Amino acid sequence: MAYPDDLLSENEHVVVHSHPHFKMLIFPFLALIVTLGAGIWLAVIAKDATAPWDLISEIAIAAVGLGLVVWLFLAPFVRWRTTHFIVTTDRLIAREGVLKRTGIDIPLSRINSVQFEHGLLDRVFGCGTLVIESASDEPLKFDDIPKVERVHTVIYREVNDNPYDDFAPGPQQTEPLPPQGHPPRGNRRR
Repeated sequence: MAYPDDLLSENEHVVVHSHPHFKMLIFPFLALIVTLGAGIWLAVIAKDATAPWDLISEIAIAAVGLGLVVWLFLAPFVRWRTTHFIVTTDRLIAREGVLKRTGIDIPLSRINSVQFEHGLLDRVFGCGTLVIESASDEPLKFDDIPKVERVHTVIYREVNDNPYDDFAPGPQQTEPLPPQGHPPRGNRRR
């Protein structure tokens, strides 16, 4: 699902839009399989119970199983689906949450450095942690970013190629000015 265009400013375009890496769903998926397997096994055992207890035990097993599926699988899946990491031509956007929505926007001009970290497991899955240092006191860490090295490079390029940056050449200026005291390149004597 693309980031809504009505939330972007004029002339702002999405460069990267991703959810956290699917590796954060491995344990919830395993919990789903174990819960369903245990529920089926307990339901088979409950069929051998006497008359009133078989129905009660089946309802109890179904209720506990449903509760575990919602808590261990559905909640992490919804959290994963509603977490967004977006890089636009103007800013870095992070949004997460369902009932309580939180978000942060960092203008690209305020980003001082971009780093990434990934251990062996992250490298196997092709993800990692992105560390953004901006004008804030503490660096911001974004975990489980898919293709973290590519996102790192994209952010670095967007930050350094931003035409509105104070150090980048302006629209009329195509090359940086020479240091003071030296004539412009085209007028040098030979």
